[in-house]
Amino acid sequence: MPQIQANGMTLEYESRGDPNAEPILLIMGLGGQLTRWSPAFTDKLAARGFRVIVFDNRDVGLSEKIEAAGAPDMGAVIDAVIAGRKAPVAYTLDDMAADAVGLLDALGIERAHIVGASMGGMIAQLVAADWPERTLSLTSIMSTTGARDLPQATPEAMAVINSRGPDPQVDLDGYLAHAVKGSRTIGSPAFPTDDTQLRERIAADYRRAYYPVGFLRQYAAVVASPDRRPRLAKILAPTVVVHGQDDPLVPVEGGRDTAANIPGAELRIVPGMGHDFPAGLYDTLADAIVRAADRAKAVA
Repeated sequence: MPQIQANGMTLEYESRGDPNAEPILLIMGLGGQLTRWSPAFTDKLAARGFRVIVFDNRDVGLSEKIEAAGAPDMGAVIDAVIAGRKAPVAYTLDDMAADAVGLLDALGIERAHIVGASMGGMIAQLVAADWPERTLSLTSIMSTTGARDLPQATPEAMAVINSRGPDPQVDLDGYLAHAVKGSRTIGSPAFPTDDTQLRERIAADYRRAYYPVGFLRQYAAVVASPDRRPRLAKILAPTVVVHGQDDPLVPVEGGRDTAANIPGAELRIVPGMGHDFPAGLYDTLADAIVRAADRAKAVA
């Protein structure tokens, strides 16, 4: 897979579909590699006439790692946020949004449909807010606004984030069992993925890249992120917000708040969807992205 220089970072990316078609940029969530955008899903978008670009965010997968930063002091980050001080983080979600725009620059893409999931949705929101001239449409999936007064994750879902399980280099079977259980905890109750498939996917991602401190630095960036609602109010691009009714990690109120704060946003609540991308929802999610793209064409 190719690498490219973007915003001063080396990013791993893939481009699928007709290279001359209208581009969709997919931004993955916390700790997720580009492999989490299943080819079976991206093929659906390519079949509808789009060029689909996926990439590893900084600090995960095969993209550049911020080695010199070390592990974040999460206690200090949380204390700073509570006190209203600048948090001691290696980078912010704004930096990651600049990476995404830098990737478009490096690929010679003037404008794209911007799509993000979870943390990727936060990054996509910032791209749409701060680079309106680069954003054809926005699709924010299972994400939120950063407002501190919104309902928080369930204790069980937070445990998935805060407990990474055994070291796979010491106990691979224990690591995979822990990760499968975590995926089940936050996943879609109405669209379950077979445990064998989950295990195979997690094992493949482990073999491709294992860098847990990068996950922590991304997590610190999310925790330190301020309320985005004032910036969301500036978004001009046609927007579709998708959220699972049964999301235990980012409760559905986060999606409702996102849609309420983006002018003209269309909200799609999906019953039975949790905080994942099960194959049973590929068409539903592809339809939402294409809907945002169609809205952009209608106002062009």
